[in-house]
Amino acid sequence: MIRDKKFYKTFAILTLSIALQNLLTYSVNLADNIMIGRYSQDALSGVSLCNQFQFFLQMLVVGVSEGIVVLGARYWGKKEIKPIPSIIGCGLRFGGGLAAVLFVLALLFPHQLIGLMTNDAAVAEEAIKYLRIICFTYIIFAITNMLASSLRSIGIVKIGYIIAGSTLCINIVLNYILIYGHFGAPALGVRGAAIATLVSRTVELLIVIWYLKYREHTLNLTLKKLICIDTRYMADYIRISLPLLVTQALWGINSIFQTAIIGNMDDSASVLPANSISVIVYQIISVVGYGAASAAAIVTGRTLGEHEDDPVAGIKPVLHTLQIVFLAIGVVTGVVLYLSQWPILMIYNTLTPRAAELTGQFITVLAVTTVGTCYQMATDCGFLRAGGDTKFSMINNNIWTWLICLPSAFLCAFVFHFPPAVVFFCLKMDQLGKCPVVFLRIRSFKWIHKVTR
Repeated sequence: MIRDKKFYKTFAILTLSIALQNLLTYSVNLADNIMIGRYSQDALSGVSLCNQFQFFLQMLVVGVSEGIVVLGARYWGKKEIKPIPSIIGCGLRFGGGLAAVLFVLALLFPHQLIGLMTNDAAVAEEAIKYLRIICFTYIIFAITNMLASSLRSIGIVKIGYIIAGSTLCINIVLNYILIYGHFGAPALGVRGAAIATLVSRTVELLIVIWYLKYREHTLNLTLKKLICIDTRYMADYIRISLPLLVTQALWGINSIFQTAIIGNMDDSASVLPANSISVIVYQIISVVGYGAASAAAIVTGRTLGEHEDDPVAGIKPVLHTLQIVFLAIGVVTGVVLYLSQWPILMIYNTLTPRAAELTGQFITVLAVTTVGTCYQMATDCGFLRAGGDTKFSMINNNIWTWLICLPSAFLCAFVFHFPPAVVFFCLKMDQLGKCPVVFLRIRSFKWIHKVTR
């Protein structure tokens, strides 16, 4: 175990800063969820379906951004600044292009996309209303988050929660006005929620542009630097990011398939809102675990860059210390999540008794699996990917997702007709199953690769 107080202080600041950003970001979704949920249960279910496409985009952006962070943090550890703007420029090309494709699909084929995930006509109608507007946020969201994540590679994290905090405030105020029709505005329902989010995302992008132009003086990013990149780094970026992008894209598709399984069950009218509520509550409460994973990736990349001559000796104390930290965070998160179900059900007072019962069951399942999530996800994203072992991460994640979890859930839902809580557990059991796999990989030290020039 590391005994240097400075290490723990640095790690805690990074973790809590990123956790605060994630908390505020997810609070935007929670605000939408609560305010739409109090409007109508069908509207809540419809928005939750559209959020699967937002989640898919978010996974793509994470894949692109993690490639930037892996390479950027390693060069930052080596005290080399010059390559980082070119690496960020590579990421923006990929992420912006993917967001544009998803925007076009959502704009031109909303009925087909929503029809894949539900057989309920009332829910589908609400979802399509929301999707037609929210798709205009996709490119804005991608650019904002990639720029904010790229700053993380050099230890700048405060801009993330400044952005998320402003979005939360704007979104709540506009939701109140536009969903219910206050202060003389028309009551737009789900359309109002989508317009509020679009305005909030636009403000986010403007804040990032302002920060880069007037407050960030390390990289001195300009539009010219991001467009006129050194193409030598393109191959390096693709080698690191492509497995990450494939992993995150398939994880996003997996989320859509999960929703499709849940949305086509016999009891889908109750299962869909229960799934939506339990997942957003989990996202809110698990922010520290995800923040620890992102902080570990920065610390790992920096440490490996500083100890290129003997990376194993340099990283060993970090591994031993942070794996214990991850487990502790997982246990605390699980307990808090389990205890949250009763106050949450008091907030969502428009749910049917069956939907409320399922919400409690789903939250209980997540309280168990989150212990595994906080360990294996943080170990995977914080160590393996930061060490350049992105191919192993891709193989491990996709075996569990496509060969174990989804087939098991499908059989339980449509062949054996097991209760929804059993199906939900099948969809989440990989969070426990991947723990021994990543533990053994970490102990092998085969995951440490040279990724810089």
